[in-house]
Amino acid sequence: MRLFPLIASFCLSASQGLSDPTFWVHEWPNTDFETTSVTSWVEILSGGPAKDGIPALNDPTFNTVANETALQPREPVINLEIAGETPRAYPIRYLTWHEIVNDTVGGIPVAVTFCPLCNSGITFDRRTTAGTLSFGVSGKLRNSDMIMFDRETESWWQQAIGEGIVGKLTGVELETLPSWMESWETFQIRNPEGLVMDQPNFSRDYDANPYVQYDSLHRPFLYSGELPPHDIPALARVVRVGDRAWPLTRLAEEGTVTQAGITLTWVSGQASALDDARISDGKDVGNVRVQDAAGNDIVHDVMFAFAFHAFWPKGQWMTRPN
Repeated sequence: MRLFPLIASFCLSASQGLSDPTFWVHEWPNTDFETTSVTSWVEILSGGPAKDGIPALNDPTFNTVANETALQPREPVINLEIAGETPRAYPIRYLTWHEIVNDTVGGIPVAVTFCPLCNSGITFDRRTTAGTLSFGVSGKLRNSDMIMFDRETESWWQQAIGEGIVGKLTGVELETLPSWMESWETFQIRNPEGLVMDQPNFSRDYDANPYVQYDSLHRPFLYSGELPPHDIPALARVVRVGDRAWPLTRLAEEGTVTQAGITLTWVSGQASALDDARISDGKDVGNVRVQDAAGNDIVHDVMFAFAFHAFWPKGQWMTRPN
């Protein structure tokens, strides 16, 4: 379990499991390490848990909004709304312990993912040119971001960008679906007939937060890369749309920002998943919605600034109006 209070002890094991894929062949005998887009193996570190040490969820069961009693109003969920299908909420209280949910919605196989170390919550279509994939958690990190793996080829995938980086499927890109993090209350109000993922059948304390005060750190776990420009703190949240990033502080101040052909809105009411011992008591980070000129929801991610800078080093920082 990648429990934040044990991060210091994991650093030792991480430092021992880096730089050379020969360390990993016994655990990954089916992974083609000769095929990769990673320029230096030093970029990949062990986060502590072994392969599947953080167990992904498969084919979860759901409850109706009306019958859900465990979630608190400010708790974050990942909302997935696919046209013609009942909207679904995936509670972050479960995803902090599992990080990936392999589900099928309206015949579309999806992977709902959350990397706590980057605050990155993204939903992918699991269909590729190589077939439909099922994803697990590798236990490896790159730029402090989760590396996923597919069970079909055991290729490694970078969660933040949805792209294969090691193995047979290197260079293959997953389609990202519009989804977003919002408070349970916000989801309830908009989707009173919606569905919410049930508590998984694992021995976990889902009422507890394994990442207490993580988003108050000055530097991320196992990250040695360049820090963000413009004096933006490494663990400040930004809203990423493509290769642009809007600081969440700017959205909180302005409420609504229309720029680069899209409109971003911020309203209070969502608790940070990476702050208080109980997620529902976390500091307010607000609810973000991103839409195009026609009012359609578009793909975006609310992630930490360091992760945006690491994966989009030439990205555009939208710190002020045009």
